[in-house]
Amino acid sequence: MQRRNFLKYAAALSGITACGLDKASASDPASSLLSGALPVGSPPAQQPAKATPGKFIDITKASGVDFVGKASHTSKKYLLETMGSGVALFDYDNDGRLDIFFVNGAPLSDPTPPGTIPKKTGPEYWNRLYHQKSDGTFEDVTEKAGLQGVGYDMGVAIGDYDNDGFQDIYVTGYGGNRLYHNNGDGTFTDVTEQSGTGGGGWCSSAVWVDLDNDGLLDLVVLRYMKWDFPDIWCGEHRPGYRAYCSPNLFPPISALVYHNEGNGRFTEVAAQLGLGKPGKGLGVSIADYDRDGHIDLFVANDSMTEFLYHNKGNGTFEENGLLAQVAVDGMGLTYAGMGTDFQDYNNDGWPDIIVTDLANQKYALYENNKDGTFTYASYMSGIGGATLLHSGWGVRFLDYDNDGWKDIIIAQSHDIDNIHLMFPQLHYREPMMLLRNMGNGKFVEVSPESGEVFHQKWVARGLARGDIDNDGRLDVVVSSNDGPAYVVRNVTETGNHWLTLLLVGHKSNRDAIGAVIKLTTSKGSQWWTVTTAGSYCSASDKRAHFGLGEDTQAQTIEIQWPSGIHQVLHNVKGDQILRVDEPVEKSIS
Repeated sequence: MQRRNFLKYAAALSGITACGLDKASASDPASSLLSGALPVGSPPAQQPAKATPGKFIDITKASGVDFVGKASHTSKKYLLETMGSGVALFDYDNDGRLDIFFVNGAPLSDPTPPGTIPKKTGPEYWNRLYHQKSDGTFEDVTEKAGLQGVGYDMGVAIGDYDNDGFQDIYVTGYGGNRLYHNNGDGTFTDVTEQSGTGGGGWCSSAVWVDLDNDGLLDLVVLRYMKWDFPDIWCGEHRPGYRAYCSPNLFPPISALVYHNEGNGRFTEVAAQLGLGKPGKGLGVSIADYDRDGHIDLFVANDSMTEFLYHNKGNGTFEENGLLAQVAVDGMGLTYAGMGTDFQDYNNDGWPDIIVTDLANQKYALYENNKDGTFTYASYMSGIGGATLLHSGWGVRFLDYDNDGWKDIIIAQSHDIDNIHLMFPQLHYREPMMLLRNMGNGKFVEVSPESGEVFHQKWVARGLARGDIDNDGRLDVVVSSNDGPAYVVRNVTETGNHWLTLLLVGHKSNRDAIGAVIKLTTSKGSQWWTVTTAGSYCSASDKRAHFGLGEDTQAQTIEIQWPSGIHQVLHNVKGDQILRVDEPVEKSIS
């Protein structure tokens, strides 16, 4: 009750109400934004006619992927056991085909003494790298690559931190993180010690992002909480009812922020940059939400206020989640933020936010008001009703049928394995959820009609998105807690066209992370922020994918590179994967 009263008081002080700030009272700060690259008022695309379902199939067995994650459950029900780990989709050898990296746990004793740092003891606990072969199947190349791992790992972030053209891997976990440099020959070198990125504590999601636009990717690493292996009984004191403890019992902790010095070394600067506010971070996503030309960060916190870090443009950040109205839900209450994504779902040019949480809380959708604030849109969008009894982790926007509107796919499962004993209407294992964007601010669930894979009940956690077979339809890979991974192919039948862009930075960071793309067809415009981060403890393909609807080409493509360079392409043919290099000129058309 004290927590609720404090939030209402804070909201009142900052002019926030449960219904949201009056949009009409705010001015538009972006009239001269991005050198005119992304003008306000572009017409939205045409509304789809009906809620057409997708078609997805489970190809895990046929693909050759046989990964099984290990959580090492104990009778003590340590919170660490229930969190699961992430997955990455990326092309580590630049052969044009996406590969898969899975993060794995480590053995725990029962009980585990406080102060223990779990270590991997055998191949069943290794992290795994699967290389995609030319026939579309995968081969396990973990040992050759040198990526078996060391500890109880949880998250993965992908980015080319030294701009050598090969993406590198950062793995987070409990008690220590690892940075693996991609050698460009199919192998990786553990450079954690010399890079200074070893971290500490319990780390979860991480994101590669150029915080100061110097052309080098920096690294933001979330930490979950101050936690050890406690001897605490949570839940009812009778057989079968012991439960995992609430995160409310443990103190928050600040994130770690590593500035890239350009010589293979990093300096931890969270406090200096204003990114050191203690939280319970599980998910992180990036976008320039106020379109001032500087990338911002959203942090999904568990059972406390969510964070929105605004980039002030002078190398520092300010946390203004409450002022921006993304810190709490529509009732002014906190929730168990877990996964997140940060893209423009309504094609108005302003990035929006989605956050997954636990059942009875509703997934949070925040619509960008274009004035530095957001409206809690879960109710009016239909997402609130569709997700009330579900628990979500990994989440990504994706246009599954290429109609020009970003849909949503979510990996689901409760975190408490005996939740049905306390709440019979809730379930530990759940199928994935697919929400179709109707183009009018509404989402409709189409999961039941979109394939048998949406009827399979998993203990899902991480989710990565990417076009695995390069057929122009976005696929996903899902990890599960103490269970198998799943490779899910999108085989939706549609006559719509598509375009995938592989941006290559030269003055900007090589991966072009933070670039904003505006693509225009005869039906209107779409926007995309280039990133590998988002979801839950996972990393997705860096390529930007657009559905073109019935159009066979994009009329224009405008790219605002992190360096400030503005590039325009005209009459770009669809149904292809197009590499776009950053030009040397300040503005080119």
